[in-house]
Amino acid sequence: ADLYPYLVLTAYFTDPGLYRGRMLEMLRNEVRFTTREDAVPADLDLETGKLGPPSLFGAGEYAKDGLVSITELLGRTPWYVRMIDMIDAAMERAPVHTRYGKLPAADPELNGDFLQVLVRLAAMTGEARYWEWSRRIGDWYVHDVLPANHGLPGERVRLRDHGNEIIAGLVLLYALEQQHATSRAAALRPVIARMLDRVLASANEHGMLYDEIDAATLKPTRATLSDNWGYVYAAMYAFYQATGDEKYRTAVRRVLANLPHYRNHTWEAMPGSKPGSFDGYADSIESALYLYNREPVAAALAWIESEIGVMASMQQPSGHIENWYGEGNFNRTMLLWALFNSAGVTASDWHPGVRVGAVVAGDRLTFSLEAPANWRGRLRFDYARHHRIFQFAKNYARLNEFPEWFTVDENALYELNQRTYLGSELVSGVRVEPGMYSVEQIRRPFRSP
Repeated sequence: ADLYPYLVLTAYFTDPGLYRGRMLEMLRNEVRFTTREDAVPADLDLETGKLGPPSLFGAGEYAKDGLVSITELLGRTPWYVRMIDMIDAAMERAPVHTRYGKLPAADPELNGDFLQVLVRLAAMTGEARYWEWSRRIGDWYVHDVLPANHGLPGERVRLRDHGNEIIAGLVLLYALEQQHATSRAAALRPVIARMLDRVLASANEHGMLYDEIDAATLKPTRATLSDNWGYVYAAMYAFYQATGDEKYRTAVRRVLANLPHYRNHTWEAMPGSKPGSFDGYADSIESALYLYNREPVAAALAWIESEIGVMASMQQPSGHIENWYGEGNFNRTMLLWALFNSAGVTASDWHPGVRVGAVVAGDRLTFSLEAPANWRGRLRFDYARHHRIFQFAKNYARLNEFPEWFTVDENALYELNQRTYLGSELVSGVRVEPGMYSVEQIRRPFRSP
């Protein structure tokens, strides 16, 4: 789940043949050799060929950390179809009985994994089963779990991964309920607000979150700082986007402004974990980029620039960093950083020597393309994926997204290099010679009142 999606996306940007070839072959083999019951996967022992029992945990992790990431950037691909079938099969086998229906698990990690995927599928498809399954998980937490644990999702609350997933899922569910003006939205809001307020009250003097806290006292039960702090703050920002409550925006801006206190911080310094792992840097920088996209606090950008250098320096000449599956997260964060620096403009038929850099100023994008003289590729521009792919009314901050830095409206007209293009043409890709250019909308599409 941490490795494969970012091999797919790296290949998409750098080697289209690999993307259409080996990456799809890996998907075919995954379906062929690891499917246990319907579309539910199982662990495959590569030495013996033995297939383990069907794993709902595997389905949830693979969907939320893997297939969602591909869908966030590329939309409806074969990986999206795999996600749909796998989630459907897993939810039909949900083993935990509650008064709201069967759930995939009793823990906040796996329920949060499924909830983050189900809310996206409810928004994308509008299909009743995804709404019902999302609400089933949400109701159990809002009405049973949170009230029983001082407004938090457990007696001990992990604010890092393997625990914080349910916080992000519940906020995304609320945002969708509020977007559709359902009767549930009003009931959800105070419960989720209390949960977020309790989390904020547990933070240190800079707004940083601890790995684990006691729900009753809010004191840390694991005093190391969470490298996933931004996953939780992204949920807070999404809550601000849905409610307009400035308190949560202020909290995000505060933690971003305090990031310079954490230059060269040793993330993931836990028993059994390699101190100073690149993975802690990867997740923390990822966190900051999600939030900087919405709130461009200068101190945060300076911190991101310094820490991306620290993480990059950990890469070995072979290309590996620590030789484990988490190295996909290195690719993920480097892709996030590259897309920030190009404002989402990417080159097709890329090879070494092709470089794109961009600066956004209001509605104008200025970009530079460097390429060898014989390069004949195209530049592709980004679009409002949050709306076109997921049907979200707002670009809610969320885990496993790829932030939108400059987007074109497919039905608007733009001027580039003294030529007029539809936004849809810019999204598909246009040929541009090396040089410096600007893109600006010259006519907006008609919108009915």
